[in-house]
Formats: sequence, structure tokens, C-alpha cells
Amino acid sequence: MKIVVAYSGGLDTSVILKWLKDKYNAEIIAYCADVGQAEELDGLEEKALQTGASKCYIGNLKEDFAENYIYPMFQGNALYEGRYLLGTSIARPCIMKGMMDVAIKEGADAIAHGATGKGNDQVRFEFAAASMAPHIKCIAPWRDEEFRKEFPGRAEMIAYAEANNIPVQASMKKPYSMDRNLLHISFEAGDMENTWHDASAESDKDMYVLSASPEDAPDKAEYIQFLFEKGNIVGLKLEGLETIISDLGDFKATGEQDGYTLLTPYGVMRVLNFLGGKHGIGRVDLVENRFVGMKSRGVYETPGGTIIMAAHRDLETLTMDKELQSLRDSLIPRYAEMIYNGFWYAPEREALQELITSSQQTVSGEVRLKLYKGNCICAGRRSPLSLYDEDVATMEGGAEDAYNQNDATGFITLNALRLRATARQRS
Repeated sequence: MKIVVAYSGGLDTSVILKWLKDKYNAEIIAYCADVGQAEELDGLEEKALQTGASKCYIGNLKEDFAENYIYPMFQGNALYEGRYLLGTSIARPCIMKGMMDVAIKEGADAIAHGATGKGNDQVRFEFAAASMAPHIKCIAPWRDEEFRKEFPGRAEMIAYAEANNIPVQASMKKPYSMDRNLLHISFEAGDMENTWHDASAESDKDMYVLSASPEDAPDKAEYIQFLFEKGNIVGLKLEGLETIISDLGDFKATGEQDGYTLLTPYGVMRVLNFLGGKHGIGRVDLVENRFVGMKSRGVYETPGGTIIMAAHRDLETLTMDKELQSLRDSLIPRYAEMIYNGFWYAPEREALQELITSSQQTVSGEVRLKLYKGNCICAGRRSPLSLYDEDVATMEGGAEDAYNQNDATGFITLNALRLRATARQRS
């Protein structure tokens, strides 16, 4: 039997790798996806092989994640339950695509993951796998009573690792668990399970990774401009951008256009994460409804994504037809729910994505935002495809041929017709 295991090099996945190899007498292939989590990947292959894997693949998915998952999702302004920017949810289909490509290439009989039986990730992983290779079995050790009996807690896992010479550095559980990628970082469990716990208090100040607190953010606002093409940010303009790109170090500008520095989606995300974090933007503390039925509390940092959402929505107000925008907006809750519940590769999400893509054909232009102490404040927007007509909208009269105010009389009369009929009925 050949099993591809989702592997991070941490305690849980290292124990799972060894446990599966022994239980199934299987060949184990480790797979780690780099989606911008900034975890140390050096030495991961050696660690996997030492733990018992025959091979270890490390997939560099950062550009793919930004271009083919984050950007399309933000074209739809997806917000789960009106607040969550879906940072973990959207990473899972990207990770599984890379993992299933390896499983198919290697002719694997099964894949395995370390998601628990209480969370959403088990569903997201296995729905994605079913969509790409339904003949490959999914193994979830945390849903195996034998596994849970052997490892009721972290102490038993640490002891197992020591007994089997598994190279992990582990200690008893932190007061919270973390999940990080290019779009966000989440904090759950531990202290977060108390819904009255104040995660913005001074005692939790060191928990945050991507952002300063709004109180500690700079006292001076910073302006940034965005160049959009068909709903996607393709360029940025701000003072000191060249230095920021140089300091971040793992990407380069792709060119210039009208004074804007052109960047790949990955480059845009890296810059906006830096700027948003600097200004305390993108922190959210919420209680959400998991797909499996329970409520859970999480604290999220999504600095770059919060900025993109603000800029994108503002340009849409200028360039999208009213009824088209209304139709798209009415589908946002359903679209976000599809992503949250793991249906990225389902036909309904793909069909809805085509509508979203179509709606973005006119969303091109420029937006200027002011970043200040946790806020993204619109400071201007313009577009060659703008639907805004000053002659129509002006309060100073305007051209009569652009808008004749007398026409409003008939408009009001016809739209009030049913209201008059209802009033007579009630009298």
C-alpha cells in the first residue's frame, strides 16, 4: 500500500506518518505545501525520511495560491457570515490540488491528513480529493478510535516520538493553536475557547504575528494607490515601495505602467500584508458556525486581504451596473459558504465563479486609500469605465439633456400605484 501524507514536520503529522506506516505496512510519501506560511522548510525532507517516508515533496504554491485562489475569491468579495475573510478555507483546495497531483503521479492508494473529526478541514480536504481522484482513499487518523485511544493527548504523542526516534521539537500545548498562510493567520483553542476572554488585552499582545495593535500603529496616516484590471490589483503606487520590495526580498516588480509598479498577485499580497500589519489593519475576533454543526471562536489577522476588500468594493461602486452588482452581492453569502464548507471544486462554485468573472469586466481603474490605526479610508477613485456622470449627479443644476427633473414625476406616480391601491384596500 502507498499513502501520501499531508506533512508539516510538526509533532502531529510526524507521529501520524510513523503510525500509518506501521499500521498499514505501507510506503509513505510525505507532502508539504508552501502557501506562504513562513514556517521553516529547511531540513524538512531529511526529517520526513528519518521519520519513515520514502520520499518528501515540497510544493511551492505561493504564486498559484495568490493568483488562482485568493484573487478569484476577492473578485467575489467573499465574507463568511459577514466577517470572516476565509483565510484557512481558501488555502485547503490549493494544498489539496498539489497533494493530489503527487498522489496521482505516484500511483498512491490513499492520502492521509491530520485534521480532527471536529473541524472543517477534514471536510475541505476530502471533498477536494473526491473531486479530483475519487478512486483514492482518504485516511483520517483522528477519526480512528484506535489512534485516539493510543494518543489521548499531546503527552502521549511526545512520548511516542521519543520512543521511535522521531525528530521533533515539541512541548506541552501553547495557550492557543495557529494556522498561517499568505492570506492570514488564525488563533484558536486554549484561551480562545473562553468567549469572554479579551484577545486584544495587553496579556495577549505577543500572540499576534502579522499586525501591530491599532493603539501601537503609527500616528501618521499612509496613502497607497491601486491599479485594477478587471477586478484584480495589478499595480501599486506609494512612497518607499521600492524599499519595501527590497526588504521583503522574495519577489520583484514585473514592470511599470502610468507611474505604478506592476507586481504579481503574490507580490501584491506581500506588500499589503506588510503595510496592513504596520497600521494595525485586519484583526477580527469572531464566533463562527462550523460546517459540522458546532460554534467555534477564532481570532484572525488578515491585513492584506482587508485592504484588498476595501479597495475592490470601492472601485466597484464606480464601475459596476447597479443591478449586476445587486445580483452578485446577493450571492456573496452563498459563495462564501461554498468556500467555507469545502466546495471549491464543486460545479455550483465553478458556475458562480463564471458569473463573478463576467461581472468584473468593467472593474478597472484606480483607487487611493488612507491607512490609519486599523482603518482603510477611501481617499479617491477614478476609472475610464466610470458610470458616474457629474452632469447627472450634480446638485448645481447640470445639463437638462443629461437629466430632466420633470421625468421624476411619472416615475414616482407609477411606482406609488401599488401603494395607493394597498392604502384603499386597508381603508
